[in-house]
Amino acid sequence: MFIGNIEVIPNTYIKVMIHITEKKNCCGCSACVQRCPKQCISLVEDTEGFLYPKVDEETCIKCGLCEKVCPILNQAVKLPVQEVLAVKNPNEEERMNSSSGGVFFSLAREIINKGGVVFGAVFDDSWEVHHVHAEKLESVYPMMGSKYLQSRIENTYNEAEQFLKQGRDVMFVGSPCQIAGLRTFLHNKEYPNLLAVDFLCHGVPSPGVWRRYLAETYGGYDAKEQSRRLATAGKNTVLLLSLNAKSPIGDIKFRDKEKSGWKKFRFVVRKKSAPKADQNSVLSSDIHFDNPYMQGFLSDIYLRPSCYECKCKNGVNHSDLTIGDYWAAKVTDQDFDDDKGISLVLVNTIKGKDFFKRLNMTVQKSTMEKARICNGGFNEHTVQHLKRTFFFNTFQQGKSVREAVNQCFRIPLYRRLMGRLKFFIKKAINIFGKLSFALHRM
Repeated sequence: MFIGNIEVIPNTYIKVMIHITEKKNCCGCSACVQRCPKQCISLVEDTEGFLYPKVDEETCIKCGLCEKVCPILNQAVKLPVQEVLAVKNPNEEERMNSSSGGVFFSLAREIINKGGVVFGAVFDDSWEVHHVHAEKLESVYPMMGSKYLQSRIENTYNEAEQFLKQGRDVMFVGSPCQIAGLRTFLHNKEYPNLLAVDFLCHGVPSPGVWRRYLAETYGGYDAKEQSRRLATAGKNTVLLLSLNAKSPIGDIKFRDKEKSGWKKFRFVVRKKSAPKADQNSVLSSDIHFDNPYMQGFLSDIYLRPSCYECKCKNGVNHSDLTIGDYWAAKVTDQDFDDDKGISLVLVNTIKGKDFFKRLNMTVQKSTMEKARICNGGFNEHTVQHLKRTFFFNTFQQGKSVREAVNQCFRIPLYRRLMGRLKFFIKKAINIFGKLSFALHRM
């Protein structure tokens, strides 16, 4: 039988297992993987670089737990937002090291100071992103800042459940679908010691595309070796080669505000073992809309298929707090905007409200109408880029990320010629008008 477009395969005792038939109906949260009692579900990367669950049917006992914890199959009723706040961390250093207003770090510090545990996303040794937990404040620093690709959730749902059962305070921060997966993994049990925090999500781009971009740009990508793999493995090959051991990368910031401010944030990559203030440490620094990887991400070219019809946003996942950027400030609250970052905080539960009150923050009340201004993170339905398929076809043929993105934006010759023709016609009309006016005055 089918529930949505996820096939649930029953046996004679009406026990089931998950089999993905349409990729748009899997958000990749991995709740099914972690809840499986036989550990017979693994995550396998597809040709677009996204992970999907695969069941070993010989080992599977068809207990049905995998489909019971799937957030796509078990959607909750939406929670209404209780408060909408524009927030700035008064500690300027913390705010400048954050993507927006510095709310996450203050929340994490409150949890850690109470002897609790914080779960969040960090870079691994290959500069891909995965979830880990922190019990000390110094372990929270790598979690700061946006990381624009899908994080591997690893075994952190299981770890969070164990800490919760021990009575420790837990803050779990993730994308809307990751928080939805956590809630269903916990069988929607309400833990008073759990603070679930999601963020306004534009959608998650392919980890595979990111891996290839890094290897091509900063070392590790061998075009000849990639061509050989494509020739021998065909369409089922891995998308790309990883960074090699000699990679010079020491730090990556998707949202660096130091040089160009919050609104024109920069994508900055720095060298290993170099002081942050040393200008020679910068490998690359682009305003976000000039960087090819960010161009593809912000144009929705390589988002996960489920992101185009998100089923976990806007209160569905029952997060206590939602954080994001308060972009409305540049339009409606200019006196509050110093271009160093302002966070949007949506208070969704009484627990979230009580917890947020403990923080020392500069707060200005707002409305949902304002919050939505210039912020696409609220959108549950995102129009898929017309050249998404073209991008992945080009990409899998061995073109670089930069080349594939540029080809998606390239204007056809006939349109460029039409544009030039219109320009000259307008210019000629303007000149003719001026001549006619001059002759009329004579």
